[in-house]
Amino acid sequence: MKKERLVVLIGPTAVGKTALSLALARRLDAEIISGDSMLFYRGFDIGTAKPTKEELSAVPHHFIDILAPEASFNVMDFQRLAREEIERIAARGKLPLVVGGTGLYIKSLLEGYVFNETSGDRAYREKLERLAQERGKAFVHGLLQEADPEAAARLHVNDFRRVVRALEVASLGNEHISEQREAAGGELAYDAYVIGLRRERQALYARIEERVDAMLEAGFADEVRSLLAEGVPRDCPAMKGIGYREMLAYLAGSMDLPLAAAEIKKATRHFAKRQLTWFRKMPYVHWYAASQGEELLLEKICTDIRRSFHAGKTAEPTG
Repeated sequence: MKKERLVVLIGPTAVGKTALSLALARRLDAEIISGDSMLFYRGFDIGTAKPTKEELSAVPHHFIDILAPEASFNVMDFQRLAREEIERIAARGKLPLVVGGTGLYIKSLLEGYVFNETSGDRAYREKLERLAQERGKAFVHGLLQEADPEAAARLHVNDFRRVVRALEVASLGNEHISEQREAAGGELAYDAYVIGLRRERQALYARIEERVDAMLEAGFADEVRSLLAEGVPRDCPAMKGIGYREMLAYLAGSMDLPLAAAEIKKATRHFAKRQLTWFRKMPYVHWYAASQGEELLLEKICTDIRRSFHAGKTAEPTG
């Protein structure tokens, strides 16, 4: 059975995925599927660096603003919806372009995770509870950082029930995937070309600093204040995202704005580091340096994509 063609663009937060994705979509006649879980939530715009209205109108986007702030959404939901959207985009004669930094979501889609949609594995849950008793809740939270960095960034170490559930969901797809990929000859579920965008650490950290400063200048605090005034619960899933929890603390008077900004920057740097660790476990990624200039980068990537698809297979990944 012929696999659908798919282009995927991944990279850590603030690396420059949005600008490159728009240029790629225009050049390749593609439609963008968001693979950044925080972009799914309506009203959470400034703190998520959501594409602007102009950017969203320039190229068709999918999965932006599809969820209420209170809604729960996990990797199984994403995989199902993304598969359906990829089929619809391909049926229109367009190229699906998945863009994002939520590693577990994208990996589940590419590698075809098979989920056992039960309420959870009691033995696995009991094992995590024993680990928490023996080694502490922070150790279990560290396991989640490895399995799903974005979920770990949202969940506090003491929110143990949700930490355990997030680990259960991650393990449902992970536990048999090695055997599945080996049986399939290591092939991906799609005829996919996976682009990894990277920058030198200090350059990336400088962009994170600039992004957080720009968010604050754009009215990040006012956005959170408005969400609260509209009745959005402080403890809803979307409010647990990086930046939002610090803004809640600032608005509650438990930290001043300079400290909140510093905490957001620190949490974002740590998150970017965990994202890169996750992405390096994906051997099929073709890595590109964002520093080489937009036009040169775009031309090289488009040439490599066309060459890969023309050959009928994905070329060897580049380091």
